[in-house]
Order: sequence, then C-alpha cells, then structure tokens
Amino acid sequence: MDIRLNNISKSYNGSYVLKDLDITIPDGAITCIMGPSGAGKTTLINIIMGLIAPDSGTVTGTAGRSFAAVFQEDRLIEHYDAVKNVQLVCHKKLSQEIVREHFNQVGLTDYDDKPASALSGGMRRRVELVRAILADRDIIILDEPFKGLDEDMKLKAISYVKEHASGRTVIVITHNKDEADALGGFIVILNNIGYNKL
Repeated sequence: MDIRLNNISKSYNGSYVLKDLDITIPDGAITCIMGPSGAGKTTLINIIMGLIAPDSGTVTGTAGRSFAAVFQEDRLIEHYDAVKNVQLVCHKKLSQEIVREHFNQVGLTDYDDKPASALSGGMRRRVELVRAILADRDIIILDEPFKGLDEDMKLKAISYVKEHASGRTVIVITHNKDEADALGGFIVILNNIGYNKL
C-alpha cells in the first residue's frame, strides 16, 4: 500500500516547516527525500512514523504497519556490543553468525569485544543500518544513513540496502544526489515552497 501524505502542514513557533504538502510514496520501492537544511525532511519522516502530529492534513497507508529506522542521531545501547545491539530489536532466533555475515557485507570489521561506545562514527552507522534491515519491518526509514562512511564503504552500504530491502518500502533522507542516483529510487526534493518529484 502506498503511503499518501495529503495537505500536510507543520509549523514551529509560527513558522511553517511544511505547508500543504501532497506526496505519494510508492509501496515496495526506495524513495529518496532531498532538500536544503530546514526544508522539513526529518519533520516529514517523523510525521510518517507517527512520532509527531501534523498541524493539518492526513497520512494514509501506515496503519498496522511496522517501522525500522536509522535516525540522524546515533541510537545504540552504549555498553552493548555491535552484535547485541542488532539482536536486541530482531527476532530472538537471529544468530550471531547471521549478524556477522551482514556486518561483513557492509565492510564492518574489528568490532568484536567492543562496546558501542568504543566504535567510530562510521562503524556505529553501519551497525544501525544492519539493525534496521534485519529488524524485518514493513517500512524502513533511513535519515542520512551513509554519513561518516568513505566512498568505498558507502557503495557497499548502498548495495546492501538495495539487496536486502528489496520489496519493502524504504524512505531515505540524503543531501547527496550521487547517493540518491546509486539507490535508484524515486527522488522527492523539498524546498521552502513545496516539493518536486523526479
């Protein structure tokens, strides 16, 4: 089922972040949301996930569906290791071996016996990405999921998302047109006036 945002508006302190926004996010595909800072990208995905309410307008196509997310801010349990951080939100039968194989696919190594607090920013990002994919939710939200990754690791991570999220609805926020092109999905560009869909 497509996610439809109908006439969505949201303001803070009297200033609109989103105004009269109409977007359809196709089911089972990747949609990249782009735009300058302050254009309302993170606000938009928070509305889709139901974390905040719009001032007006409706969202349909999300009822009864589950979400996995990589947020802009790291959300790992700092004293758990990388594998445990993934297993925490996944099916109880998910083995360490499967998690490690997925880490290998995103080029993540040298994480054994380290708490999350000891991992670099790029390593933490890949742990969160694998966790979102392996959580096996209907809709995957990725807010700047490739930040902190060098070009090589970024390409591995993009290939990983395309392979393992296939058939699910994926919404990616990125500032990087090359990332959006590599993901190969629909592109929605938010700006201070409205949006363009490519």
